[in-house]
Amino acid sequence: MTNQIAKIGIVTVSDRASAGEYEDISGQAIIDTLNDYLTSEWLPVYRLIPDEKNLIELTLTELADDENCSLIVTTGGTGPAKRDLTPEATEAVCDRMMPGFGELMRAESLKYVATAILSRQTAGLRGDSLIINLPGKPKAIRQCLDAVFPAVPYCIDLMEGPYLVCNEAVIKPFRPKS
Repeated sequence: MTNQIAKIGIVTVSDRASAGEYEDISGQAIIDTLNDYLTSEWLPVYRLIPDEKNLIELTLTELADDENCSLIVTTGGTGPAKRDLTPEATEAVCDRMMPGFGELMRAESLKYVATAILSRQTAGLRGDSLIINLPGKPKAIRQCLDAVFPAVPYCIDLMEGPYLVCNEAVIKPFRPKS
């Protein structure tokens, strides 16, 4: 367990938001949710990029390898549209995939909307970074993070990353009793 400040990558993948056509409320929803969850100090490393597979790959690689983000959370680009390529970019840069994250997020989303089966979010590991793809809508972001985040601090512990302390009145992380 390390005491360093956690760096967390926040990547919004959106052609229109990156072109300035509308405000990126999804990236802010991730930051707000993490602020609700975490009581330990953390630093957001924010990126807003268009739906371009090579740019998504470069951004994820930069956040993992150069910025040393222990966690990278993406929003957008997980649907069935032709330009929705965030899962493919994530798979291309990861050493190992963590399919349970996507399975749980879809199962949780199905409680609210039948179209959750169209979502292709996934997660994987690149070096010392856990990368999680979330849907693009703020409400769905919170629902999905509420479902999977209890496992995130322990995953980062296992990867020898920074120790994430949570506000247990908001989210209770799972850590085995030692």
